[in-house]
Amino acid sequence: MKKAVLFLTIMFMTMSYAQETKQIPQINVNGEGKVKVAPDQVCISATVETKGNNAKDVKKQNDEKIDAVLKFIKKMNVPTADFKTKQVALNPQYDYDKKKTSYNATQTVEIVLKDLSKYDDLMDGLVQQGINRIDRVSFETSKLVQLETEARKLAIKDAKLKAEDYVSVLGQKVGKAYTISDNTQVYRPQPMYAAMKSMAMDSAGASNETLAIGEIEVTANVSVSFVLE
Repeated sequence: MKKAVLFLTIMFMTMSYAQETKQIPQINVNGEGKVKVAPDQVCISATVETKGNNAKDVKKQNDEKIDAVLKFIKKMNVPTADFKTKQVALNPQYDYDKKKTSYNATQTVEIVLKDLSKYDDLMDGLVQQGINRIDRVSFETSKLVQLETEARKLAIKDAKLKAEDYVSVLGQKVGKAYTISDNTQVYRPQPMYAAMKSMAMDSAGASNETLAIGEIEVTANVSVSFVLE
């Protein structure tokens, strides 16, 4: 009998604790933080593609072109650590109509250019040296980690301000954060484009708009539950 009474007492205390926990007054809000910054570097993925009927000749021609491309990149004073060969391929392609096999050789170079004033000259030179496919041009920031931290802090501040707005008419105060959830989507930020005039001049003397780097927007989203006092 004593064991039964003890069991019921513990059970009642557990239920009372659970009910008390559920009754903590809270407010749940979402917060968003945004930070904008101009890109300070650009990542370029460029490919030399060569086609022909002889695998050895196709590879040789492709190697010669990519050699010229790499020498040009070095001539542009791009640090060795900022460019690399990303992909090399030599694939046979069979033509069922002509019943012949041709070959396609590709080599892709990835370049991180940290001096945006060289962008036009670099792109022109790559094409002249044999690049015949630009796969990707992505304007980026070297301060992404720092900007993400700043955006998260702004998101928390935004959530607290919203909570204070809601409870200000109720005669209550926002207390400590009870739970915090990070709802930020992981993605590579893309520039918000805005015109940037090139220094190049056309024959009429007017400046040409050849580059639009705009701004990168880094966003953080959080959900916060605050205890009400």
